[in-house]
This record gives sequence, C-alpha cells and structure tokens, in this order.
Amino acid sequence: MESLHAARVRREIEVGPIRPPQRLAPYSYAVGAEVRPPDDPDVVPTDSQGTAFGRLILLYDPAGQDAWNGTIRLVAYLQAEVEAALAMDPLLPEVAWSWLSDALGVPVGESSTPASPNGTAHRIEVTALGGTVTSTTSVRYGDIAGPPRAHQLEVRASWTALTAEGLNGHLEAFCEVLSSAAGLPPTGVTQLGAT
Repeated sequence: MESLHAARVRREIEVGPIRPPQRLAPYSYAVGAEVRPPDDPDVVPTDSQGTAFGRLILLYDPAGQDAWNGTIRLVAYLQAEVEAALAMDPLLPEVAWSWLSDALGVPVGESSTPASPNGTAHRIEVTALGGTVTSTTSVRYGDIAGPPRAHQLEVRASWTALTAEGLNGHLEAFCEVLSSAAGLPPTGVTQLGAT
C-alpha cells in the first residue's frame, strides 16, 4: 500500500483510497482516480470531453491463486466519455487496449512483460494480463438530465504483479491510460487555446 501512495500522477488526476471489495482475496486495497474538469471545478461539463474516472484494486493472497500466476493481482476499471467521432471509430477498442499495453510495457497481443535482453528489470513486470474494452452510446429521452447523446469508453483489465516492489509504477501506468482515455495531452505538451 505504501508503494501505491508513492506514485507520481498528473496534477489533473485526483487519486484517493476507496473501499475495496472484500471477498476476492484475503487482503485488498483500492484507489479511485478521477480526471478533474480543466477550468472551474464547480462546473459540471455539458459535453463529453475529458470526463473520466476509474479504480485500481490491489488483491493479495499469500498462498497465491492459480489463475493469477502469483500472489498479487491488480484489477483496473476505467470509464471515460468520448467524442462521437472517436466512439464510432471501429479501431477504438484496439487503440484503448494499446494504451494499457504500452503503459505496462507489454507488447499488444501478449500477456506478460518480456525479459529484457541485458537482464535489467523493466519499470513494471507483469504477467497474465487480460481484459475487455467496450464502447457504448447512450441516448437520453424525456426528462433525463444530461446531453441527449453520450458516448463512453470502458476498460476492464487485470494483471499479476511479479513483485511487491514498485507497485507505484502500476498506479502510474493506470493513470496514464486514464489520461489518454480522457483526451489529456501527453505530459509536457501544452494545449493551445482557441483564439
């Protein structure tokens, strides 16, 4: 848990502890993450740009579980509202999965971090990576508040950490995916305003 709290995340993302599930493993801990609206924190956005949140659950079973291939499992869920053009792109699921694969250092189509050629450890070492990506469109009718049409991207994934050291890297990778889903520019890139 201390390792998770050592994670360095973008200032646009707020991270804090949340109640973890109780029956998935003998020990569990969870954090929630939310992308803050860009300007006024008191204004709820009326369009779908930048609204994203998620949770990362740390499960620990000292005896290990066969399905995990280890003792530490991380379970991630994130949801982001996306623009209509992006939601309709048939490649969106593959792109969203590549965000996660890249962040964890796992080549797309594989389930574990490859061994480095010179024997040095990667920033994050994982195995048994799996999950789903879902893109949906909701249409509101009648007196339901909100935009008439909303498009969401949802990523559910889990993977096994090969070591308890450096779990902050897993949270940093999760937040990297969350910022991509929210449409934030890459770190160090300044977004120019409209004139």
